[in-house]
Amino acid sequence: MQPNPFGGVIENLSVEEVKAGLEAGTILLVDVREPNETTAESIPGAVDFPLSSFDAHALPDPGDKMLVFSCRSGQRSQKAAAAAQAAGIDLHRHMAGGILAWKAAGFPTEQG
Repeated sequence: MQPNPFGGVIENLSVEEVKAGLEAGTILLVDVREPNETTAESIPGAVDFPLSSFDAHALPDPGDKMLVFSCRSGQRSQKAAAAAQAAGIDLHRHMAGGILAWKAAGFPTEQG
């Protein structure tokens, strides 16, 4: 883990790690982009949770899964992790590079 530029600490997960975790059912991917962005294109299985109305205490319960934040490029997901940590919730993982890196790796997205 490394210092998060927005506060707290952050663990960068690669898109390959996240894809494997989604396929294995071990990751809950929380997309903090805005509704207009997630409607246009999203990662299959991701849960929408816009940063503009972010409430760390209202995050979905990941159960036994690892909660990982994602966004467009990796900036807002780090802000979400910092906000969760500031609220006393130990969430520190994000998908480095966001959906841009996901698509660059050739992984599928969905619309709507």
